Amino acid sequence: MSSAAHCLACGSSSLTEWATAHDVEYCTTQENFRYNACTQCNALSIDPVPSERLAVIYPASYYSYQPPGASIISRVKTWLDSRLFRSVLAQVPGEALRVLDVGGGAGHEAANVRAIDKRVRYTQVVDLDPAAAELARANGHEYFLGAIEDFESRDPVDLLLLLNLIEHVADPQRVLSRIGRMLSPGGAILVKTPNHDALDARIFRRHSWAGLHCPRHFVLFTRPAFEAMAARSGLRVRHFAYTQGAPFWAASVVCWLAEKGLARVSAERPVVYHPLFGVLSAAFAAVDFARMPFAKTSQMILVLERNTR
Repeated sequence: MSSAAHCLACGSSSLTEWATAHDVEYCTTQENFRYNACTQCNALSIDPVPSERLAVIYPASYYSYQPPGASIISRVKTWLDSRLFRSVLAQVPGEALRVLDVGGGAGHEAANVRAIDKRVRYTQVVDLDPAAAELARANGHEYFLGAIEDFESRDPVDLLLLLNLIEHVADPQRVLSRIGRMLSPGGAILVKTPNHDALDARIFRRHSWAGLHCPRHFVLFTRPAFEAMAARSGLRVRHFAYTQGAPFWAASVVCWLAEKGLARVSAERPVVYHPLFGVLSAAFAAVDFARMPFAKTSQMILVLERNTR
């Protein structure tokens, strides 16, 4: 553990080793990274934090840089996302809504939100990817190239999307605090983030569990850890649910098979492009949907609002 290691969620230096992992999905580096569990809040934090190596650890083949696919899995995901967006938008008041997608790339999710609700009149994407700027603008969105910490919203935001993003930042509480101040009265922040208190995390903990997405996930939460951080950021949870973590199951299995010499994963063919990935994702999605009524799965959905009390 480095002398500067601390919990990225709460700042505590009281840590214990949870796992050691390396990049088994995209093979961008051979370095091992340690994930430490905080004894105060139970969040996991990476050590060292590779904040200065983003151009290396996010290769051009990275899945979120790619356009939406036409596969059955992609269509099901879009349908599920639409259901989620519709339910959240139903609780947001206003006649002309403003939507901000943090880490939204070319703005496919923001476009989905806009198509669902005619009240959405303005969509903004904030992202670090310069290649996505032209596509986002062509999709009808405003685009800010940079970190959310450097973005200033001209007007309050009614719905803010934080989909599988908060785990990628080195100071998640700062991010939550900043975007919380952007919310309009009655506005909501929709968060999707991994949960490390899950069956697949325990099974693959010593095999570079894909939920770590090492080294791209800097901090991972449990429900109590995230809710505590949200409270410190001036926010409260309006809604919480576990959802399927099929990609983590599928990538973990493919990478475990690769360890055994039974599958091949490389920088040229990352795990998400392995032929087994789609099949396993579909199978494990079914498993997780069956488990959700009584088990903690490895993805969480939270809807946050400003705490005005």
